[in-house]
Amino acid sequence: MSRAEAPEEPTPRVAASGAVRDPGAARDPSPLWSLGLLRSELLTTFRRWRTLALLAVLAAVPVLVGIAVKIETSDGSSLGGGGGGGGGPAFIAQISNNGLFLVFTALAATLPFFLPMAIGVVAGDAIAGESSAGTLRYLLVAPSGRSRLLLTKYATVLAFCLAATLVVAVSALAVGALLFPVGDLITISGTRITYTEGLGRALLIALVVAASLVGVAALGLFVSTLTGSGIAAMATTVGLLITVQILDQIPQLDALRPYFFSHYWLSFADVMREPVYWDDLVRNLGLQALYAAVFGSAAWARFTTKDITA
Repeated sequence: MSRAEAPEEPTPRVAASGAVRDPGAARDPSPLWSLGLLRSELLTTFRRWRTLALLAVLAAVPVLVGIAVKIETSDGSSLGGGGGGGGGPAFIAQISNNGLFLVFTALAATLPFFLPMAIGVVAGDAIAGESSAGTLRYLLVAPSGRSRLLLTKYATVLAFCLAATLVVAVSALAVGALLFPVGDLITISGTRITYTEGLGRALLIALVVAASLVGVAALGLFVSTLTGSGIAAMATTVGLLITVQILDQIPQLDALRPYFFSHYWLSFADVMREPVYWDDLVRNLGLQALYAAVFGSAAWARFTTKDITA
């Protein structure tokens, strides 16, 4: 066979990173491989001592609140401050009458700071932690792709949002049933519902609280793509959380406050109305979706274009 008739050999392709890729190699990982990556991320996150410590602190908050209420009402007196007079978290005055209200109180007590802080720590460490540990380049060597890896990281943070919220709710449910009577309960509207229906609303409230942290998770992930230091990313995310909540309390910023991700966080209390008041709940979920879209897109744009050196 002449040189002109010889078949042309395939030319190896050069990736953007400079590595030579075999044209016969698979370009896209299979869905099963993606599920394996997500499973690995979940196991890695929930096995860390830091994650377990955060969950333990969250579980301890309902215990402390329940014991404090039990001690103060042990002589038969009612809890001072009432339910709406600024004497503590929402529903705290009703705990001694029905232990199920401890679930609502614990979520109201942890949502402004403890839950967002825990989410900020996990989200801020998602990418920056891998970079500071020198493992990010090894993750990208596997056929995951930057977009798929970022999506997996975000899904892991969202799973932690749900797990952290359920830890608070389950701990409060157990402590409330142990220390206080349980049974039918009175809603904010003054109507009576059964204990079973109350449990259903408690689960719905926990899901709403978890969804309220979606924006924080996206913000933390974006910050995590900006730096190679996990500690710096976590500190920055928590600092932004505190700053936004301080700004949300300034009356002069009334025009901007409805756009702060924390503004409608406590709207979950409307689930305890009869009928349920959905307006602020929908505004909260829509705002979280907006933050997730904006900062998720920013995180993708940053992560897919940055130079990975560690």
